[in-house]
Parts: sequence; structure tokens; C-alpha cells
Amino acid sequence: MSTPTDRTETTSPFGSVDEVVDALAEQGYIADRRLATTVFLLTRLEKPLLLEGPAGVGKTELAKMLALATGRRFLRLQCYEGQDETKALYEWDYGKQLLYTQMLREKIAEIVQDAPDIKTSVERIAAQDSVFFSEEFLAERPLMEAIRSDEPVVLLIDEVDRADEALEAVLLETLGEFQISVPEVGTFQAQNAPYVILTSNNTRDLAAALKRRCLHLFLDYPTAERELEIVRSKETGLPEATARELVEVVRGLRELELRKAPSISETIDWARTLAVLGVDELNSSVLSDTVSVVVKYDKDVTKALGALPKLVDPNAEIPDAHGHGHGHGHGHGHEDNGHSSGPAPATARIVHDDEEDGPDGRSVRAAKDEEGRHVGHYAAGVEQKEKARSGEIEPPKKRPVSPGQGTRSFGAGLGKRRAL
Repeated sequence: MSTPTDRTETTSPFGSVDEVVDALAEQGYIADRRLATTVFLLTRLEKPLLLEGPAGVGKTELAKMLALATGRRFLRLQCYEGQDETKALYEWDYGKQLLYTQMLREKIAEIVQDAPDIKTSVERIAAQDSVFFSEEFLAERPLMEAIRSDEPVVLLIDEVDRADEALEAVLLETLGEFQISVPEVGTFQAQNAPYVILTSNNTRDLAAALKRRCLHLFLDYPTAERELEIVRSKETGLPEATARELVEVVRGLRELELRKAPSISETIDWARTLAVLGVDELNSSVLSDTVSVVVKYDKDVTKALGALPKLVDPNAEIPDAHGHGHGHGHGHGHEDNGHSSGPAPATARIVHDDEEDGPDGRSVRAAKDEEGRHVGHYAAGVEQKEKARSGEIEPPKKRPVSPGQGTRSFGAGLGKRRAL
């Protein structure tokens, strides 16, 4: 067990922000100056860094590349719903404790053999229980491992927004003091302060107490020039001009309000896919055939296919949806019947999922479920009966029933089967 005075003084491996940019670039991670400045402060101030932003912008990759750039061991805590502290901090190795108990059964018998009563026996055994709740039986999890590590580490707490709020409270001590308290043993404090990076995809708001302990940076999709530089650094094999055009197409897809926008890594995958196919000039046909590399949901694919021709060539003529082949592009006045003259361009109004699926069943049911909705029908029926009795209108004619109809009924048939 370590104490607060055990921590050794550490210095930043980077002398300046420019060194951060160069060190990350050597590992294939292209960082802008704002991100590099935040990483430099992380290493100098020894404070955790919270990165928030959409999925696929390089938050997780930054932690991995920082570990490579600094030569530190990489540890990762992947967060998920329902996760508790035993999966993040530590837990007792109960199987090992039970095994040792069986092995030491004879020794335990010797301890209590001359005890005059049960109370004395229990007291003697209780005096030995600290043996079974010691560091020997402590099963480390990522947070504890990062604190107790003899060598410096980079700790990634990935997608912390997916975990329950209770886990955030568990993290406060670790992030604030780089220490973990174990009631049965004591407090462990890091001898080498870890570089801690937390990531969040903004699926929920994080507690203010957690954010207060961290440096904070919102990491968004990069500019076109930086994304092109990232694609270029991965040596995808796609020609420079084609890669530049592809980046612009991907940026156009991100503006379509898709369920999942294409990530940077998916841009790289698309570039590699097109390079394998030998594409040196983009067209809507080859992009439509391979768009599933970056678009993962069916409705997103539909939106993307409609937008790709305009994204490749803003002056492109959209084929007529009726299949006439004349390409004059007018609507024939069919708009009220749900027809259109072709796929909507990228600038067209985005049709939301609930509109694509037709009327919302919940809203229809809610409109019908109104107080007094049956009153009008009931009153009309009563009024009609009164007029019929007074002779104002003719009473409704009763439908004649044929003599054999009753014998064909379910009840009559049942009677015959019973008779059989």
C-alpha cells in the first residue's frame, strides 16, 4: 500500500505544443494545434482530459497514440450500462480465498481447539481474517491497475457516458487525487500519475463534479484540409485529387442528418475500397455501389443514394423517377399522389423517419382516444329511433332469415355433434 508521499515527481515528455504535434504525427495521428495544446496541458498539469464529441472523430485513437508517443503502457476501461465498481476498481478473489481456507483447515482447527466456548473461537478466527483480505487476494481492475502500476501508464476510460451515474461517483476519488481507498486494506495512491483520457459521445450529460476534475475539449469532425491530411497519412493508395473529392463527398453526407454520420475511420476505409477497385475518378455510380462502407443504416443509405449525384456534380441531371427516359424533370402534377420527378437533391428538405414510415400510429390513436368521442354517434342513433317510433321516418327493415339458416349456425351444429 502506498501513501501520498510516495508519488514520484514526473515531467512532461513534451517540451512544447509543437513537439506534441510532431510526436503524434509520427504515430499517424494528425492533431490540430488546439488539440495538441490540450494534450500538452494534460502532461504538464497531471489532470485528466475529458473528450466529448460525435462517434468516430478520433477520441479513442488519441489515447492509443499518446501511449505510443510517450512510451507508456496502455490500459483501457470500456464503460457500459449496468457496470459497477467491481469491474472498474477491484474485487476480492473469492475463489482463491476459499481455496486457501480449505488448505489451512487444519491450522484453523489448531487455533480454536482449546477455546472454552464458541465466542472465543469466533474471536480467534476474526483476529485472523485480515489475512484473507489483504493485497494477496485483491483482484485488480483497470483503475486499480493504473494506480498501483510501477511504470507510467495511459488510462483510457472509454464512453463514460454509457455507464450509470453511480460509476461517475466512484471515479471522483481516482480522478481527483489519483488514489483508491479499499476499506479492508487502506488507501493506494499512484507513484506515477497516469495520463487519463475520458471519452463521451454525449448520449447523456455528465455530472458537474466529474467535469470539474478534468480538462475539457469538444472534438468535432475535422476541417476538409485536416481530414484530407489524415487520409493522405494512411497511404490508402487513392490519388490525391480523388481523395480530395472523396473528402468533400463525405462532408456532404454528414450534412444529411443521418442516424450515424460517417466517421473519419470510415472515410479512410472508403478511400481504401475505391483504391482496391482501381478508381481514379469519382462518379455517382461507383460511390452508390460502395456507399455501405460509410453508411450503416437502411434509411441512411436511401438518403445518401438520393444525394450522391449532386454531391459528385452539383450540375448533374437527376434521372426521372417514372422511368420514361426523357429526362425533362417536371412533376406531371403527381405530387399529391406521392410521385416525384426523381431523387431529391442534397439541398432538398430532409424527410424524417416518422414521415417515411407513414402516419404515426401513436398520434392517430391519441386523436381517437378523446373524451366523449362516442357521444355523437350514440345521440344520432337515439334520434333516429325516436323518429321511427313517431312515424317521421320509416323504421329500418329487418333482414329476412331463411328457415335453414338456424340449422347452419354454430350452435345448431354443436347440438348435432353432442347428439352423435
